[in-house]
Amino acid sequence: MTDRAFLAQMVGYGLSTVEIHYWMPDHRNLLQRFVMQQYDVAPQFPELDRFLGFWRREIDAVLHSVRVAHKHLIGPQEWRAVDGIISIH
Repeated sequence: MTDRAFLAQMVGYGLSTVEIHYWMPDHRNLLQRFVMQQYDVAPQFPELDRFLGFWRREIDAVLHSVRVAHKHLIGPQEWRAVDGIISIH
C-alpha cells in the first residue's frame, strides 16, 4: 500500500505551512495565531481555500492575515557528473 502523502506529491502537491492571525469578537485587542501544515498545490492552494471557507462559515473568529510558505518536496533529480576514480583501501 502506497502512502497517500507520497501519491499527492507525485501529482503536484507540496507542503504548505500556513500562519493565520485572527481575533475573537469578544477579545478584539488580543491578536492570536494559528499555524498548520498541509499538502496543497501552488499557486491555486485549493486545500487552503477550502479551509478558509470553512473558517469563515463555522468559526466565530475574524481573520486578520494569512501567510503561506510552500515547498515542492519531490522534483527533478539533481545530479552532476564527476570525472575521476576513488580508491578505497
